[in-house]
Amino acid sequence: MKSAQEKSWFSPSHPEGEVERNEFSVARGDDVIGRLASIRLEKGDTLPDIARHFSLGVNAISAANPGVDVWVPEAGERIILPLSFILPDTPRKGIVVNLATMRLFQFKEDGRSLLVSTYPVGVGTKERPTPTGQMRVVRKATRPTWHVPASISDDHRKKGNILPATVPPGPQNPLGEYALYLSKSGYLIHGTNKPASIGLNATNGCMRLYPENVKMLFNDTPVNTPVTIVNQPYLVGQRNGVLYLEAHTPQEGSGASELEKINEKLRTIEKKAARTLDWRKIKEVQTEARGIPVPIFEIRQGSENDAAKKPIEVEHPDTLYGRPEIPELKLDAWYVLAADVRDEIDALRIAAVINHQGPHIPARVFSKSNSYRVIAGPFNDINEAKEAAKRLKMDLDIDGIVIEPVKEG
Repeated sequence: MKSAQEKSWFSPSHPEGEVERNEFSVARGDDVIGRLASIRLEKGDTLPDIARHFSLGVNAISAANPGVDVWVPEAGERIILPLSFILPDTPRKGIVVNLATMRLFQFKEDGRSLLVSTYPVGVGTKERPTPTGQMRVVRKATRPTWHVPASISDDHRKKGNILPATVPPGPQNPLGEYALYLSKSGYLIHGTNKPASIGLNATNGCMRLYPENVKMLFNDTPVNTPVTIVNQPYLVGQRNGVLYLEAHTPQEGSGASELEKINEKLRTIEKKAARTLDWRKIKEVQTEARGIPVPIFEIRQGSENDAAKKPIEVEHPDTLYGRPEIPELKLDAWYVLAADVRDEIDALRIAAVINHQGPHIPARVFSKSNSYRVIAGPFNDINEAKEAAKRLKMDLDIDGIVIEPVKEG
């Protein structure tokens, strides 16, 4: 039963299909789209599975729910779905990617109003960051061939993994099914065979989307569409007479300058309004960096009411879209022992991480005596099992042991 506090904070339950994820209209003068939602977790859920179903990145759902275990959250726990966004401070034209929020926005006019489609993205690592600046889409390709860059080939060679010069379309291709090539040579917006990496600093500089999202973007983006890439961890904007602040953890090295930039903007707003902002609340939002638009100032009377600010509660879907499926056990199949640990939660976490590798490596937990074993598989033959063990070592530093099929008789 919900407490009185829960009832006052969360609005009545809605079917999850009613929750807007990707397509929004932008009212004239507004900068904030979408609405926060909440969902109660069920046994076996992971935050990456919930994130993908609701078109969120792993970083976004984790930051919005501090303290919640990403891989083994507690059943019955209620989490926030951060489905409200402040638009980047850029011209609203073509594609805009905000690296700090790991979110892509595509702007379109329908003749009467501005429409925006938005998707989470995976972006470059600290060592190989995604560049900022002005670009454009120069060409598009379905089922692209991946021409392996020398730098990536060298990285894999050092780990004992020799990559081919090109990787054809298929499950091993990291570009997925769709790719948009940018005017800055070597940089793409593309799909992925590693969906659990969306919303992470996990690429070599390209921007990757969930397979279902990149298909929509691909079909909706003409060649020569302008692409603007920015890094804005602190965002301020208004909707219905209320000023909102959204804060994300800054990329390394950009925190102090970006913080001063947004505070200067807020001081300008304060001066123009001739009213004092709540700087204690502003600092709290900036420090927590939960990536959620928080109301900080009423610009005019009759502004957005409290009910509109509350998260709507959504029903848990029967099936989470894209959730990895684990095949049934087969006695005549090959397996890999990935871990043998004493703590069940640790075992469940390892299995969940393995399950979300791309391409998919199925894994499950078995209890035995005083320990819990994480078994990956089934695999059709020894070569598949060895390849899985190799990937577990390469990607997760797990020393797997290949297990032969059970012999009858």
